[in-house]
Formats: sequence, structure tokens, C-alpha cells
Amino acid sequence: MDTVIVQLPGPGPDLAPGAAGGGSSGAPGLLRMGPGEAAVFGRGEPARPVAIPLPDQGVSRRAGEVVAAEDYWRLSNFSTTATYVVENLEGAGEHIKVAPGRLGAPVPFELSRVLLPALGEPATFKVFAPQHAYLDGPPGGTDGERTVSPFALDPTAKYFLVLLALCEPRLRSPSTAAVPGVTEVLGRLRALPSCRGLTRSAVNYHIDYLVGAKLRLREPYEEGPAGGKREELVALALRFDLVREEHLSLLPPRRPVTRP
Repeated sequence: MDTVIVQLPGPGPDLAPGAAGGGSSGAPGLLRMGPGEAAVFGRGEPARPVAIPLPDQGVSRRAGEVVAAEDYWRLSNFSTTATYVVENLEGAGEHIKVAPGRLGAPVPFELSRVLLPALGEPATFKVFAPQHAYLDGPPGGTDGERTVSPFALDPTAKYFLVLLALCEPRLRSPSTAAVPGVTEVLGRLRALPSCRGLTRSAVNYHIDYLVGAKLRLREPYEEGPAGGKREELVALALRFDLVREEHLSLLPPRRPVTRP
């Protein structure tokens, strides 16, 4: 099973929530990795390409390595002089530094951006670790592989708030047919302190992350009045109780309806 997804630099829509720009229509470059698999990043060499190319001349030819673990990943820094930074894309400035020569530094973030010093803007790529492992039965005596949740959602993440806002009308009234649009989701969440900087692009990126990495919907999406992706996300989330009524407390209070 793939436990880590690397979004390669270059053309293609950005799957990272909160990223600037709307992306392009081309398919994103995604490198899917299972436990124990490794991918080298850097400029590469003509006869020795790397899995994660960073073409800036300020980046070493073999700058480092990403290794997928069970439900997280490790970063090795092959540079003897440069420190690398890994940002938590869900955090308010939370990050870790990987010192020169450090091997196998564990990265605990689900959505990460790796930054390397470069001649221009910092060279970057993104790493997602969407799978979560859970205890299978009582502690002790657990032989074999750990159980991996098929739908691993973090209720503290912004993507979960986006999913919750999409599902809210049907959670409150199962007969409600309409699934909110991106503008409605944005308006619903911006009252939260953690979502004041949320944009339409960020909401769309969260939806794409839910579709591609968390709930793994398969194309083609059925056309519907609310849009195929959003409609199917809501249907799947409610079918398996991935969002429930008790989660509604995570949303801001609804404004009372004023009558003339």
C-alpha cells in the first residue's frame, strides 16, 4: 500500500492546500511510495537521474533522500553545508530543520513542504503522508502488519473542516439535496480563526486532496447539480460515518435566520 505521496516540482495542478495559484490543466507529477521505498532528490546527472528533480544550480546533484515508512517518512540531507527545512502545511509556521549530513530524520507532518537553499527562490517539493496506522486489538501479542485505516482523516486538519462543511446540510437534514459550492464552504469556514486566510483555491486544493489521497475516489465522477467530486465526497463520507453530527461543533455557530 502507498503510504507516502511526493508531488514533484513542475507543471500540473498543485495538490497542496493553501498553495498560491490555480495550477494548470496538465496531470500533476506524483510519486507514490510504499514502506521502505526511497527516492533521491537533487539536480541529478545526465547518466544518473534522480526521482525528485530540482534543477536549480544551487542544489547538489544528489541533495538528499526521502524514505517512506509505515505512516510517516524520513528525510536524509546529503549536503555538508546546507540545512533543509520541512514546513507543516497545516500548521501556523510549524517546521523542522534537517542539519547537514543528518540521515533518516523522521517527519511527523501529514502535509509537508521541503525547502532547500537555491540560487533563486528556495527549491521545493511537497510530501503527503495520508495513511494513519491504528492499534489492532489490545496491546501486546499483535503479530503481523499493523492495521491501516482505509479512510484516515484528522479532525484537526483544514481538509476535514472542508469535508465537514460540504456534509453539513445533509447531516442536519438528510433529505437536503444540495451540496454546498466552494463559495458557500469558504463563507462557512472563514469565521473560524484558523480559516481566516482561506481562499477559493485553497478550498479546491483541499477537495482535490480528499479526492486523490484521503478517500481515493475514482474517475469518472458522475455529473450532478452540485458537481461530481463534491457530490461523491459527501456521499462516501456520510455512507461510512466519516463525519458525524458531533463533528458539527467544530464549525462556527450558524447565524439565525432573520425574517422580515
